[in-house]
Amino acid sequence: MSEESFLDRINRKERKAFHELYEKHYRPLVMFAMRYLEHNEDAEDIVQDLFVAVWESEEKFMSEQGLYVFLYNSVRNACLNFLKHKQVEKKYIDYALKEEDAGIEEDYNMLEDELYNSLFEAIDELPARCREVILLHLDGKKNEEIARELNIALLTVKTQKKRAFHYLRERLGVIALFWLGVF
Repeated sequence: MSEESFLDRINRKERKAFHELYEKHYRPLVMFAMRYLEHNEDAEDIVQDLFVAVWESEEKFMSEQGLYVFLYNSVRNACLNFLKHKQVEKKYIDYALKEEDAGIEEDYNMLEDELYNSLFEAIDELPARCREVILLHLDGKKNEEIARELNIALLTVKTQKKRAFHYLRERLGVIALFWLGVF
């Protein structure tokens, strides 16, 4: 079949001519697109979209060489546009995740502040000796150090801590105390 006849059929949008064009150039164009892209599916999508665009376009080709140059240039440009779009998507996703993380961190900090406020309000409600013992414990002091500092028996320190933790568990819940690192 002559070049002129094939191009004429392509320019007239004959299905059989497009089928021949597709059969002859689909795989080589996909392989060409794979030079730019990571995923075979993306390359196949680009080439398929190209054939649809050629079918729908009003473009008239003057030579077979011109048609092939058009096909390969179109695939290259589509791949480059695809890669640019992926970069923009990645930047947007990174930005959105960063904003989301900042919002989550802000929420976390606000929740933590509220829990600490609730903890110290609950500690203020404890009897004086119990409050002194638990505050020293929260400062990192050992039972023996607390007993010495307050001049009380070690058993009294343990009893006061036990009462304080029982009250705080009732008032705030075990999860809040674990979260705050009180236990």
